Amino acid sequence: MRRSEVHAAESVACLNRALNQLKDIWEEIGIPEDQRLQRTDVVKKHIKGLLDMMIAEEDSLRKRLMSSIESCRKELDVLCTELQLSPFEEDEGKTMLQLEKDIRSRLEVMMKQKSQRVKDLKTLYKQDRELCDIMCSVPFCIDMDSVPSLEQLDSYHSYLNDLTKEKDRRHGEFVGIKRQIIMCMEELDQLPDTSFERDVVCEDEEAFCLSSDNITALQLLLGQLEDRKTENELVCSSYRAKIQELWERALNYTFWPQVLPVYIVCVPFLHGDVNTY
Repeated sequence: MRRSEVHAAESVACLNRALNQLKDIWEEIGIPEDQRLQRTDVVKKHIKGLLDMMIAEEDSLRKRLMSSIESCRKELDVLCTELQLSPFEEDEGKTMLQLEKDIRSRLEVMMKQKSQRVKDLKTLYKQDRELCDIMCSVPFCIDMDSVPSLEQLDSYHSYLNDLTKEKDRRHGEFVGIKRQIIMCMEELDQLPDTSFERDVVCEDEEAFCLSSDNITALQLLLGQLEDRKTENELVCSSYRAKIQELWERALNYTFWPQVLPVYIVCVPFLHGDVNTY
C-alpha cells in the first residue's frame, strides 16, 4: 500500500474518532437528537467544504498540467518541423508530471539547437558578405528567414572554406602580377594611365576587387607591358646593330685619333648601357 493511501486511511480513522468524541460529549451534555443532527450536519458541511476546495485546487493543477503539456506539444511540433527532425515520441505509462517534465526538457534542448543554428547562419552569412565584397561574387543561396538544417550549415561552411581558399589564391596571384607590372612600368618609364592601372599600382592591396574579370584584366595588362618591353628591346637591338655597322664602316675610312672620341661616346650604347645618357 502506498504511503498516501495509509495517510488517507488514517485521516478517515481520525475523522471517525472525532465524530465519536463529539457523540460522547453530546451524550454527556444531553443534547437532543434533532440538535445532534444539526451539529453533525454542520460538521459534514465544514468537512465537505474543505474537501471540495482541495479537490478544486488539485483539479485546477491537473488542468494546468494538461494545458501545459498540450502547449509544449505544439511548440515541439513546430520546432521539429523547423529543425527538420523526427516528431517527439512520448514514453507510454508516464504520469502527467513526468510527461510534462520530459517534454519541457526536450523543448529546451531544441530551442537551444534552433538558437545555435540561427546564430551559426548569421555568422556564415557575415563571412559570405565580406568575401562577396572582396571577390565580387554571388552570395550563397540559402533562406535567411528559416532555420537551416545541419546539412545546409555544413554545405555553407564548406562553400565558404573553398571560397576563402580561392580568395587567397587570387590575392597571391594579384600580388605577384602587381609586382611584375610595377617592374615593367619602371623599365618602360611609364606611369599608370587608366583608372584600372592606378587601382593596381597605387591603391591598397586589400582594397582591390579580386573578381575573375579583374584577374583576367591584370594578366592582359601584364602581357601588354611585356609585349611593349619586347618591342623596345627589339628596337634597341636594331639600333645597336645599325650603330655597330656604321661604326665599323667609319673605322675603314677614318684615322683612329679622329675616331677615338666618337668611340668613347658610342661604346656604352653598343653594349646596351643606355642609362649612361
